[in-house]
Amino acid sequence: MASFRVKDLPILVALALPVALLPGFAAADIYSYTDADGVVHFTNKPPSDGRYKLYLKSNDKKDKKSGVGAIMPSDRSVERFTRYDQWIRQAATLYQIPEELIRAVMKAESDYDPRVVSPVGATGLMQLMPETALRMQVRDIHDPRENIFGGVRFLRVLANDLNGDLTLTIAAYNAGEGAVLKYGGVPPYEETQNYVTRVLHYYGRYRATRDVVAASQGE
Repeated sequence: MASFRVKDLPILVALALPVALLPGFAAADIYSYTDADGVVHFTNKPPSDGRYKLYLKSNDKKDKKSGVGAIMPSDRSVERFTRYDQWIRQAATLYQIPEELIRAVMKAESDYDPRVVSPVGATGLMQLMPETALRMQVRDIHDPRENIFGGVRFLRVLANDLNGDLTLTIAAYNAGEGAVLKYGGVPPYEETQNYVTRVLHYYGRYRATRDVVAASQGE
């Protein structure tokens, strides 16, 4: 059974253990639990130990209709736009990221549906990749609160590395910091360019109104 454990290490140390680079993990469900010492344990085999919970579902289990393991946004309730207010505000305060930017990213990534999984395995409200979740010390990628805090922490790291440039921070959230640095700006990827445009659009709407529901529903 392939497994490993991670303590609450600094960001750069945690980065050295991305799930995608571990043999056998990329094509398997991943389970995790945190022991009494705060050590996070991971395994890619369904364990008999009841302490383990599903951390990330494998992309290899194809959806019969779409052909991929993706889960698209399906929550259409108006309440979802305010359901995570407390955690968004806490994360915004802790990491000094504008609440409006967090909401804009969340709107673009998952439309406020925590069940969303992308074809490449990005998961949850902030669509964290497994390796990013580990880097940001997220213990349960499916937990809405942890997903929000992990995503906002990642925005803070990117903003710090990119001198606070809003556009580049958004681009790096989508395409990766390496791509932004390689091209010296927004990468020439259609997906990333469209993503930046969408997030900036939502960001402007959230800044222009205090009505979160109205801003979220407007396209």
